[in-house]
Amino acid sequence: MTAAVRRSLAGLAALVVLAGCTSALKEPPPVAEIGASAAVPAGDDRGPNDALSRAELELGRMPDRDAVKRAQRLYLEAAGADNAPVEAFLGAARATAWLIEHTDDGSRRAELATEGVQIGQWCRRLHPEEPECAYRLALAVGQQARERPSTATDGLDVMVDLLHQVIAAAPELDHAGAQRVLGLVLVRAPGWPTGPGDPESALEFAEAAADAFPDFPPNQLVLGEVLLENGRQDEARTRLERGIEMARAGEASDHPESADWISQAEEVLAKIR
Repeated sequence: MTAAVRRSLAGLAALVVLAGCTSALKEPPPVAEIGASAAVPAGDDRGPNDALSRAELELGRMPDRDAVKRAQRLYLEAAGADNAPVEAFLGAARATAWLIEHTDDGSRRAELATEGVQIGQWCRRLHPEEPECAYRLALAVGQQARERPSTATDGLDVMVDLLHQVIAAAPELDHAGAQRVLGLVLVRAPGWPTGPGDPESALEFAEAAADAFPDFPPNQLVLGEVLLENGRQDEARTRLERGIEMARAGEASDHPESADWISQAEEVLAKIR
């Protein structure tokens, strides 16, 4: 999900400076009302377990956009059942986040961004013991900040708080994803008094992610960007080139986001060359 997060946080300083101040989190509607356009057709009698199994199969067909849309619909169906498992909410969050990044229509992206936040809120509310709910909500708030800029100022504070919670509870989640994302937030956000931006603190979190999971390409790529913003160009180039090489080889080359990782890393490298 790092590719989506990088896009969400691009131009973050400008968003915060220009944006108004709307709450990033509002009371979500009932789960059954989230994603009305993805509602299950009338008469469909699948049970939640069957819907969840089908959703996993459809999500596995990424980057087929129609398959991911079906996955979102099925995950939401499962999430609307009584005693819905956390996997239904986490799957719906992943599918929604991916759709935001692969939808051309701006108004639809904004709708999906709102849905992503609502899904994350219900995940936390019904499964407060699951750290990934807080993590997915943080990512959703970041996407919402881009698609609905008026939420960016409040959204930054929400993201930072959620990511710190995840680091405390599950630092290894998503290959140290909370540290990685927090590094990006802190290096791209405006500094005090406008926002929480702090390149030196960003470096601490980016290094922690890369140390914990050095073979995960986004950890190297994020660390490269953060090093660059701290004026350490040679080290930044080394990390970025290493991350690109890793994304092109081995298991990472089959990841559905590997092409996005490479493209975004090359954009950062272009600032050095």
